Amino acid sequence: MRKEPERLLGESPSFLMVLEEVSQIAPLEKPVLLVGERGTGKELVADRLHYLSNRWEGHFLKMNCAAIVDSLLESELFGHEAGAFTGASRTHHGRFERAHGGTLFLDELATTSPLVQEKLLRIIEYGEFERVGGSKTLYCDVRIIAATNQDLPQLASEGRFRNDLLDRLAFDVITLPPLREREDDIMLLAEHFAINMTTELNRDVFAGFSADAQRALQEFAWPGNIRELKNVVERCVYRAEPDEIVDEIVFDPFESPYRPRSETTTPASPSQANPGSSNLPLDLKQAVQDFEVNMINTALEQAKHNQRKAAELLDLTYHQFRGYLKKYEILKAE
Repeated sequence: MRKEPERLLGESPSFLMVLEEVSQIAPLEKPVLLVGERGTGKELVADRLHYLSNRWEGHFLKMNCAAIVDSLLESELFGHEAGAFTGASRTHHGRFERAHGGTLFLDELATTSPLVQEKLLRIIEYGEFERVGGSKTLYCDVRIIAATNQDLPQLASEGRFRNDLLDRLAFDVITLPPLREREDDIMLLAEHFAINMTTELNRDVFAGFSADAQRALQEFAWPGNIRELKNVVERCVYRAEPDEIVDEIVFDPFESPYRPRSETTTPASPSQANPGSSNLPLDLKQAVQDFEVNMINTALEQAKHNQRKAAELLDLTYHQFRGYLKKYEILKAE
Protein backbone atom coordinates (compact mmCIF):
# COMPACT_ATOMS: atom_id res chain seq x y z
CA MET A 1 0.00 0.00 0.00
CA ARG A 2 1.24 3.46 -0.90
CA LYS A 3 2.38 5.65 1.98
CA GLU A 4 0.46 8.90 2.47
CA PRO A 5 2.61 11.94 1.59
CA GLU A 6 3.57 14.29 4.38
CA ARG A 7 1.39 17.36 4.75
CA LEU A 8 1.03 20.37 6.98
CA LEU A 9 -1.13 19.52 9.97
CA GLY A 10 -2.00 21.49 13.09
CA GLU A 11 -4.58 23.53 14.97
CA SER A 12 -2.51 25.60 17.39
CA PRO A 13 -2.74 29.41 17.05
CA SER A 14 0.98 29.82 16.26
CA PHE A 15 0.73 27.26 13.45
CA LEU A 16 -2.46 28.72 12.00
CA MET A 17 -0.76 32.12 11.94
CA VAL A 18 2.00 30.64 9.76
CA LEU A 19 -0.59 29.24 7.34
CA GLU A 20 -2.21 32.67 7.13
CA GLU A 21 1.15 34.30 6.35
CA VAL A 22 1.78 31.69 3.66
CA SER A 23 -1.60 32.37 2.03
CA GLN A 24 -0.89 36.11 1.94
CA ILE A 25 2.60 35.96 0.42
CA ALA A 26 2.14 32.95 -1.92
CA PRO A 27 0.55 34.85 -4.90
CA LEU A 28 3.31 37.50 -5.00
CA GLU A 29 6.33 37.18 -7.29
CA LYS A 30 8.70 37.89 -4.41
CA PRO A 31 11.36 35.83 -2.62
CA VAL A 32 10.44 34.41 0.78
CA LEU A 33 12.75 33.47 3.65
CA LEU A 34 11.68 30.62 5.94
CA VAL A 35 13.30 30.54 9.38
CA GLY A 36 12.95 27.79 11.95
CA GLU A 37 14.67 25.09 13.94
CA ARG A 38 15.53 21.78 12.29
CA GLY A 39 12.52 19.55 11.80
CA THR A 40 9.87 22.28 11.96
CA GLY A 41 8.57 21.65 8.43
CA LYS A 42 10.24 24.38 6.34
CA GLU A 43 10.22 22.21 3.20
CA LEU A 44 6.49 21.50 3.55
CA VAL A 45 5.82 25.24 3.91
CA ALA A 46 7.87 25.83 0.76
CA ASP A 47 5.69 23.25 -1.04
CA ARG A 48 2.58 25.13 0.04
CA LEU A 49 4.01 28.48 -1.07
CA HIS A 50 4.66 27.09 -4.54
CA TYR A 51 1.33 25.35 -5.05
CA LEU A 52 -0.64 28.38 -3.84
CA SER A 53 1.25 30.65 -6.22
CA ASN A 54 0.62 31.45 -9.87
CA ARG A 55 3.59 29.20 -10.67
CA TRP A 56 1.90 26.04 -9.41
CA GLU A 57 2.00 24.45 -12.86
CA GLY A 58 5.71 25.18 -13.23
CA HIS A 59 8.67 23.24 -11.90
CA PHE A 60 9.30 23.14 -8.15
CA LEU A 61 12.93 22.17 -7.55
CA LYS A 62 14.71 21.78 -4.24
CA MET A 63 18.35 22.14 -3.28
CA ASN A 64 19.92 21.46 0.12
CA CYS A 65 22.92 23.78 0.05
CA ALA A 66 24.58 21.96 2.94
CA ALA A 67 24.38 18.53 1.25
CA ILE A 68 26.94 19.31 -1.48
CA VAL A 69 30.54 20.45 -1.09
CA ASP A 70 31.03 24.11 -1.90
CA SER A 71 33.10 23.41 -5.01
CA LEU A 72 30.15 21.57 -6.63
CA LEU A 73 27.30 23.73 -5.31
CA GLU A 74 27.94 26.53 -7.81
CA SER A 75 27.76 24.04 -10.68
CA GLU A 76 24.58 22.43 -9.33
CA LEU A 77 22.84 25.78 -9.01
CA PHE A 78 24.06 27.60 -12.12
CA GLY A 79 25.26 24.77 -14.37
CA HIS A 80 28.61 24.43 -16.16
CA GLU A 81 29.97 24.40 -19.68
CA ALA A 82 31.70 21.40 -21.24
CA GLY A 83 35.38 21.46 -20.26
CA ALA A 84 34.83 23.84 -17.34
CA PHE A 85 36.75 21.43 -15.09
CA THR A 86 38.08 17.90 -15.10
CA GLY A 87 35.24 15.47 -15.82
CA ALA A 88 32.91 18.10 -17.29
CA SER A 89 32.44 16.35 -20.64
CA ARG A 90 29.15 18.04 -21.53
CA THR A 91 27.12 21.13 -20.72
CA HIS A 92 25.21 20.78 -17.46
CA HIS A 93 22.00 22.75 -16.86
CA GLY A 94 21.78 23.91 -13.25
CA ARG A 95 18.75 24.16 -10.98
CA PHE A 96 17.99 27.74 -11.99
CA GLU A 97 17.75 26.85 -15.67
CA ARG A 98 15.59 23.81 -14.97
CA ALA A 99 13.32 25.78 -12.61
CA HIS A 100 12.62 28.50 -15.23
CA GLY A 101 9.01 29.62 -14.87
CA GLY A 102 8.70 27.90 -11.51
CA THR A 103 10.12 27.93 -7.99
CA LEU A 104 13.49 26.97 -6.50
CA PHE A 105 13.71 26.08 -2.81
CA LEU A 106 17.17 26.64 -1.31
CA ASP A 107 17.50 24.96 2.07
CA GLU A 108 20.35 25.63 4.54
CA LEU A 109 21.17 28.87 2.73
CA ALA A 110 23.48 30.08 5.51
CA THR A 111 26.11 27.49 4.47
CA THR A 112 26.72 29.02 1.02
CA SER A 113 30.02 30.65 0.08
CA PRO A 114 30.49 34.38 -0.70
CA LEU A 115 30.81 33.53 -4.42
CA VAL A 116 27.49 31.67 -4.49
CA GLN A 117 25.86 34.47 -2.49
CA GLU A 118 27.10 37.03 -5.02
CA LYS A 119 25.59 35.03 -7.91
CA LEU A 120 22.32 34.61 -6.02
CA LEU A 121 22.14 38.36 -5.53
CA ARG A 122 22.61 38.91 -9.26
CA ILE A 123 19.84 36.46 -10.15
CA ILE A 124 17.39 38.01 -7.69
CA GLU A 125 18.12 41.54 -8.92
CA TYR A 126 18.43 40.99 -12.67
CA GLY A 127 17.41 37.40 -13.38
CA GLU A 128 20.79 36.74 -15.04
CA PHE A 129 23.69 34.38 -14.43
CA GLU A 130 26.55 32.57 -16.15
CA ARG A 131 27.34 28.89 -16.11
CA VAL A 132 30.62 27.83 -14.51
CA GLY A 133 33.32 28.09 -17.19
CA GLY A 134 31.07 30.16 -19.45
CA SER A 135 31.01 33.81 -20.51
CA LYS A 136 27.50 34.02 -21.97
CA THR A 137 24.90 35.78 -19.84
CA LEU A 138 21.77 33.66 -19.41
CA TYR A 139 18.37 34.70 -18.11
CA CYS A 140 15.81 32.87 -16.02
CA ASP A 141 12.49 33.57 -14.35
CA VAL A 142 12.59 31.78 -11.01
CA ARG A 143 11.01 32.54 -7.67
CA ILE A 144 13.36 31.79 -4.79
CA ILE A 145 12.22 30.41 -1.46
CA ALA A 146 15.12 30.12 0.97
CA ALA A 147 15.31 28.48 4.37
CA THR A 148 17.68 28.51 7.31
CA ASN A 149 17.85 27.45 10.94
CA GLN A 150 20.42 30.13 11.74
CA ASP A 151 20.23 33.80 12.66
CA LEU A 152 21.04 35.41 9.31
CA PRO A 153 21.01 39.02 10.59
CA GLN A 154 23.60 37.99 13.19
CA LEU A 155 25.71 36.24 10.54
CA ALA A 156 25.46 39.34 8.35
CA SER A 157 26.60 41.59 11.19
CA GLU A 158 29.62 39.30 11.64
CA GLY A 159 30.46 39.47 7.93
CA ARG A 160 29.57 35.82 7.32
CA PHE A 161 26.54 36.53 5.11
CA ARG A 162 25.99 39.30 2.58
CA ASN A 163 23.83 42.11 3.91
CA ASP A 164 22.59 43.04 0.43
CA LEU A 165 21.54 39.44 -0.27
CA LEU A 166 19.75 39.29 3.05
CA ASP A 167 17.87 42.47 2.17
CA ARG A 168 16.71 40.97 -1.14
CA LEU A 169 15.70 37.61 0.31
CA ALA A 170 13.87 39.06 3.29
CA PHE A 171 11.05 40.74 1.39
CA ASP A 172 9.05 38.76 3.90
CA VAL A 173 10.20 36.31 6.56
CA ILE A 174 8.06 33.48 7.88
CA THR A 175 9.29 32.07 11.19
CA LEU A 176 8.04 28.58 12.00
CA PRO A 177 7.30 27.86 15.67
CA PRO A 178 9.06 24.87 17.27
CA LEU A 179 6.90 21.94 18.31
CA ARG A 180 7.27 22.79 22.02
CA GLU A 181 5.30 25.99 21.26
CA ARG A 182 2.55 23.96 19.57
CA GLU A 183 1.36 21.89 22.52
CA ASP A 184 -2.13 21.49 21.08
CA ASP A 185 -0.67 19.82 17.99
CA ILE A 186 1.57 17.19 19.59
CA MET A 187 -1.06 14.47 19.97
CA LEU A 188 -2.74 15.42 16.69
CA LEU A 189 0.55 14.88 14.86
CA ALA A 190 1.44 11.79 16.90
CA GLU A 191 -1.83 10.06 16.02
CA HIS A 192 -1.42 11.05 12.36
CA PHE A 193 2.07 9.50 12.21
CA ALA A 194 0.88 6.44 14.15
CA ILE A 195 -1.99 5.77 11.76
CA ASN A 196 0.31 6.15 8.74
CA MET A 197 2.81 3.72 10.28
CA THR A 198 0.00 1.26 11.05
CA THR A 199 -0.99 1.39 7.38
CA GLU A 200 2.61 0.90 6.29
CA LEU A 201 2.80 -2.22 8.49
CA ASN A 202 -0.40 -3.55 6.86
CA ARG A 203 -2.18 -3.62 10.19
CA ASP A 204 -5.93 -3.14 10.42
CA VAL A 205 -6.19 -0.49 13.13
CA PHE A 206 -4.11 1.69 15.44
CA ALA A 207 -5.22 0.94 19.02
CA GLY A 208 -4.10 4.30 20.41
CA PHE A 209 -1.75 5.62 23.09
CA SER A 210 -2.11 4.91 26.80
CA ALA A 211 -2.59 7.84 29.19
CA ASP A 212 1.04 7.53 30.35
CA ALA A 213 2.28 7.50 26.76
CA GLN A 214 0.25 10.60 25.92
CA ARG A 215 1.59 12.37 28.97
CA ALA A 216 5.17 11.48 28.03
CA LEU A 217 4.71 12.75 24.47
CA GLN A 218 3.19 16.03 25.63
CA GLU A 219 5.82 16.70 28.31
CA PHE A 220 8.85 16.01 26.10
CA ALA A 221 10.67 19.11 24.79
CA TRP A 222 11.18 17.80 21.21
CA PRO A 223 14.52 19.42 20.30
CA GLY A 224 14.23 17.74 16.87
CA ASN A 225 10.65 19.01 16.48
CA ILE A 226 8.19 17.30 14.10
CA ARG A 227 10.84 15.12 12.45
CA GLU A 228 11.85 13.73 15.85
CA LEU A 229 8.22 13.20 16.88
CA LYS A 230 7.61 11.25 13.67
CA ASN A 231 10.60 8.98 14.28
CA VAL A 232 9.67 8.36 17.92
CA VAL A 233 6.04 7.55 17.14
CA GLU A 234 6.80 5.29 14.18
CA ARG A 235 9.40 3.38 16.22
CA CYS A 236 6.96 2.85 19.09
CA VAL A 237 4.16 1.69 16.78
CA TYR A 238 6.27 -0.87 14.97
CA ARG A 239 7.66 -2.23 18.25
CA ALA A 240 4.16 -2.66 19.70
CA GLU A 241 2.16 -5.80 19.01
CA PRO A 242 -0.68 -5.49 16.45
CA ASP A 243 -3.90 -4.20 18.06
CA GLU A 244 -1.92 -3.33 21.21
CA ILE A 245 -2.15 0.11 22.82
CA VAL A 246 1.19 1.91 22.73
CA ASP A 247 2.29 2.30 26.35
CA GLU A 248 6.07 2.72 26.25
CA ILE A 249 7.65 5.68 24.48
CA VAL A 250 11.32 5.28 23.58
CA PHE A 251 12.76 8.73 22.99
CA ASP A 252 16.40 7.69 22.68
CA PRO A 253 16.98 4.54 20.59
CA PHE A 254 20.63 4.49 21.73
CA GLU A 255 19.68 4.07 25.39
CA SER A 256 20.94 0.68 26.60
CA PRO A 257 22.83 -0.69 29.62
CA TYR A 258 25.36 -2.00 27.08
CA ARG A 259 25.85 1.29 25.27
CA PRO A 260 29.56 1.99 24.72
CA ARG A 261 30.71 5.18 26.35
CA SER A 262 33.26 7.66 25.08
CA GLU A 263 36.72 7.40 26.61
CA THR A 264 37.71 10.94 25.66
CA THR A 265 36.45 12.62 28.83
CA THR A 266 38.77 15.17 30.39
CA PRO A 267 40.31 13.89 33.63
CA ALA A 268 39.34 15.84 36.71
CA SER A 269 41.88 17.74 38.74
CA PRO A 270 42.78 16.32 42.19
CA SER A 271 40.66 19.00 43.90
CA GLN A 272 37.67 18.12 41.72
CA ALA A 273 38.15 14.37 41.99
CA ASN A 274 38.15 14.30 45.76
CA PRO A 275 35.74 16.94 47.13
CA GLY A 276 34.68 16.62 50.72
CA SER A 277 37.23 13.90 51.45
CA SER A 278 36.92 14.67 55.17
CA ASN A 279 33.37 13.29 55.05
CA LEU A 280 34.37 9.89 53.70
CA PRO A 281 33.19 7.19 53.60
CA LEU A 282 29.90 8.08 51.84
CA ASP A 283 27.44 6.69 49.29
CA LEU A 284 28.60 8.62 46.23
CA LYS A 285 25.55 7.92 44.05
CA GLN A 286 23.16 8.96 46.80
CA ALA A 287 25.21 12.08 47.58
CA VAL A 288 25.15 13.16 43.91
CA GLN A 289 21.40 12.50 43.69
CA ASP A 290 20.69 14.46 46.86
CA PHE A 291 22.76 17.39 45.57
CA GLU A 292 21.06 17.45 42.14
CA VAL A 293 17.55 17.14 43.59
CA ASN A 294 18.27 19.94 46.05
CA MET A 295 19.60 22.25 43.32
CA ILE A 296 16.62 21.51 41.04
CA ASN A 297 14.12 22.23 43.82
CA THR A 298 15.96 25.45 44.69
CA ALA A 299 15.89 26.57 41.07
CA LEU A 300 12.17 25.76 40.80
CA GLU A 301 11.45 27.83 43.91
CA GLN A 302 13.45 30.80 42.65
CA ALA A 303 11.74 30.57 39.25
CA LYS A 304 8.30 30.26 40.89
CA HIS A 305 8.02 26.80 39.31
CA ASN A 306 8.50 28.09 35.77
CA GLN A 307 10.48 25.17 34.36
CA ARG A 308 12.08 27.10 31.50
CA LYS A 309 13.39 29.79 33.87
CA ALA A 310 14.59 27.12 36.31
CA ALA A 311 16.50 25.44 33.48
CA GLU A 312 18.18 28.76 32.64
CA LEU A 313 19.19 29.23 36.28
CA LEU A 314 21.01 25.88 36.12
CA ASP A 315 22.49 26.55 32.66
CA LEU A 316 20.54 23.63 31.22
CA THR A 317 18.39 23.34 28.13
CA TYR A 318 14.68 22.83 28.75
CA HIS A 319 15.04 19.29 27.38
CA GLN A 320 17.88 18.49 29.82
CA PHE A 321 15.94 19.97 32.73
CA ARG A 322 12.86 17.89 31.87
CA GLY A 323 15.12 14.86 31.82
CA TYR A 324 16.21 15.51 35.42
CA LEU A 325 12.60 15.98 36.53
CA LYS A 326 11.70 12.65 34.99
CA LYS A 327 14.81 10.91 36.30
CA TYR A 328 14.14 11.86 39.92
CA GLU A 329 10.31 11.90 39.59
CA ILE A 330 10.27 15.36 41.17
CA LEU A 331 6.91 16.39 39.74
CA LYS A 332 5.31 13.13 40.86
CA ALA A 333 6.71 13.66 44.33
CA GLU A 334 5.09 17.09 44.44
